[in-house]
Amino acid sequence: MAGSERGPRERMVFSAAQLIRRNGVTATGMRDVAAHARAPRGSLQHYFPRGKEQLVNEAVAWAGRYAAKRVARFLSELPEPTPGRLFAAMVRQWTDEFTAGGFHGGCPVVAATVDCSDADSVRDAAASAFGSWTRPVAEALAGMGVPAARAGSLATLMVSALEGAIVIARAERDIRALTTVAEELAPLLDAAVTRRG
Repeated sequence: MAGSERGPRERMVFSAAQLIRRNGVTATGMRDVAAHARAPRGSLQHYFPRGKEQLVNEAVAWAGRYAAKRVARFLSELPEPTPGRLFAAMVRQWTDEFTAGGFHGGCPVVAATVDCSDADSVRDAAASAFGSWTRPVAEALAGMGVPAARAGSLATLMVSALEGAIVIARAERDIRALTTVAEELAPLLDAAVTRRG
């Protein structure tokens, strides 16, 4: 959805997610969000009466929904879906971003988790966001022939490996960690298929 098609509230949530993924929660101020969203500052209090924590929680939830929708998109773009190819597509989103635009942004869910580890509501929002992302990955794996009992574990492995590789890639300013997890996990993921769809 293009920015102009979003209402002010949606623009602010999107902007918060974008700023958090680049700067973290602590360095992202409410005024920064309003400016990025091109929204009047007074609208922040209107839409987010519980303040910054509410906005952060909604940005984290948005990020979880975005990641979940990407799973369906990746699957639709794969002529012959396999667990390894799905994971490679998930990784490629990040290698493409880092190669094209630098290593400036990471995952807003991770940033919020790290910055707000003492805030129960943010931790809950982050856990929910990871669940929103992991569930469609597990469903996709099951649809490819991975036993349902194992699909959830492998989905957690995929998301965990990807998030860790994103953090390492940003620290090293190199996509090496991302390409490594894609190459090393593909055989393990594909070996989990016990039936063909």
